[in-house]
Amino acid sequence: MMQYKLLKRILDLFFLIILSPIILLVIIFFSILIKLFSPKDKIFFIQERVGYKKKVFKIFKFRTMYSDTENDLFTSNNDPRIDYLGSYLRRLRIDEVPQFVNILLGDMSLIGPRPEQIHFVKQLSKRYGKRFNERHKVLPGITGLAQVEHGYVADFDDYSKKIDYDLLYVNNISLSQDIKIFFKTFKVIFLKIGSR
Repeated sequence: MMQYKLLKRILDLFFLIILSPIILLVIIFFSILIKLFSPKDKIFFIQERVGYKKKVFKIFKFRTMYSDTENDLFTSNNDPRIDYLGSYLRRLRIDEVPQFVNILLGDMSLIGPRPEQIHFVKQLSKRYGKRFNERHKVLPGITGLAQVEHGYVADFDDYSKKIDYDLLYVNNISLSQDIKIFFKTFKVIFLKIGSR
């Protein structure tokens, strides 16, 4: 696993370098678009998440929810907190693009378990114990096995299924698995399903 973690980091940086002009253009274009739709609201959503070895870091996303709503709840497909433009950004996963900055900083990978909010981690650790914390053995990702196979998590009970997929990924981490998840992510986007 350790050898692949090093290779995985190299591949993440290679992918980031190759796509950096496109990523930069996407960030500039949608930053302007978000500001045009909501002149008084922030462009980016920044929130503390728990990552590799339970390290707390700040995740970057395009803002997709109304500024006066709570952002510390589970998200659903038809979440009323999501604004008009945000629904399209989420559907096409464009809101995740700023997380390439997190990859550059070494806090995230392209593929891995999604990083959770601090208060969710505390509650999930109490509920599922070591089984939940195993997911912190690898870098969290922009996309992952649970995202392409399970979909949105409705509540803490439903989270058990997501953990199953996260552990399946962690225990079988490999280049072939990452390639499958990478290509399946595009299928998920076009079929308009998936999770955060």
